Amino acid sequence: MTPYDAPEGSLIAPGGTGDTGLVIRQETADDHRDVREVHRRAFGDGDRVPGLVEALRVAEAALAPMSFVAAVGDRVVGHVLLSAARLDAPRRIVDVLSLSPLGVVPEFQRQGIGARLVAHALAAADSQGVPLVFLEGSPHYYGTRGFEGAGAVGFRSPSLRIPEAAFQVARLSAHEPWMTGTFVYSEVFWAFDCVGLRDPGDSSPA
Repeated sequence: MTPYDAPEGSLIAPGGTGDTGLVIRQETADDHRDVREVHRRAFGDGDRVPGLVEALRVAEAALAPMSFVAAVGDRVVGHVLLSAARLDAPRRIVDVLSLSPLGVVPEFQRQGIGARLVAHALAAADSQGVPLVFLEGSPHYYGTRGFEGAGAVGFRSPSLRIPEAAFQVARLSAHEPWMTGTFVYSEVFWAFDCVGLRDPGDSSPA
């Protein structure tokens, strides 16, 4: 778990302790209903993003999903999911992760919760020896949170519908220079039409 010191004026009590402090922790089965509500409210897109999360949890994949929630007291207010993807590299296929979705309920946005979820997710991926984490999102938001433009450092997008600036990667400690090539989403993302939907001019997190 990761305690959190909230900014002044936040809805979160300072110090990250007590009933109203924010904690980042691994998702449990008891959180599933709350996580669905987080994404329903964060994205305002009906059941597509909640459905994506539920499908990714149970999809067969080379890497198990990593799922984390942000909780304030007993309330889940944010969620991030890392799920298996592939890099079609010159030497061989490399197992990598996709960070998506990242959601925070509206009344708790702009308080640093998304940033804490991203940092926690990247640290977890790094600890498991995953070399790369990809996402689609705002370069203004993710560029200060461990990500960089993927195209500029040797990666090819999986879809023409992804704006170049939105195609982002975090190179972790297990990354090696030969690990370049085409990023390939899992079938679940295509089935839910969740590829190529990010606006690089949008400063909000994915």
